[in-house]
Amino acid sequence: MTVFTDITHEEFVAAVRALALQLADDGWKPDFIIGIGRGGLTPAVYLSHATGLPMLSVDYSSQVKDFADEPLVKLARRTQHGEHLLFLDDINDSGRTITHLRGALRAADSVPDRVRFATLIDNVSSAEKVDYRARTIDRTFNKDWFVFPWEAVAPAQSLIEDAAAVPERIA
Repeated sequence: MTVFTDITHEEFVAAVRALALQLADDGWKPDFIIGIGRGGLTPAVYLSHATGLPMLSVDYSSQVKDFADEPLVKLARRTQHGEHLLFLDDINDSGRTITHLRGALRAADSVPDRVRFATLIDNVSSAEKVDYRARTIDRTFNKDWFVFPWEAVAPAQSLIEDAAAVPERIA
């Protein structure tokens, strides 16, 4: 049975502040925060406000190819001109989203050291690693499905279906 764990608004804001502090303490400064649709959009808005950095977005969750991939080509071009990009998502779970984004950026000849990734929650057993995280979990042991504040308005059946889409995360 799936365990749904609510992330409160206060926990969410604390996570954003933790990421902002990590960025402030690091010598690497992004020119843009890139919110990854869908789960990374709200955190990116908050992190943009917390850091004063401008925000852009890319879509991955819709799986609409021309809508998702074309902006990544444009972003890769920006790294070729010296800009640094921080991609932000809610959770690095299986690593599938980050794998796709890194592959698309690489295919578009992005400059690797000008691209970094951050998440609110990072699964240490993920196929991908992130540069910044507010919290770590290990899916080997923690199978909870995290419900972020912006997901709290979703119908219960929608949350159940989302959780069941990748059973190894919750089983």
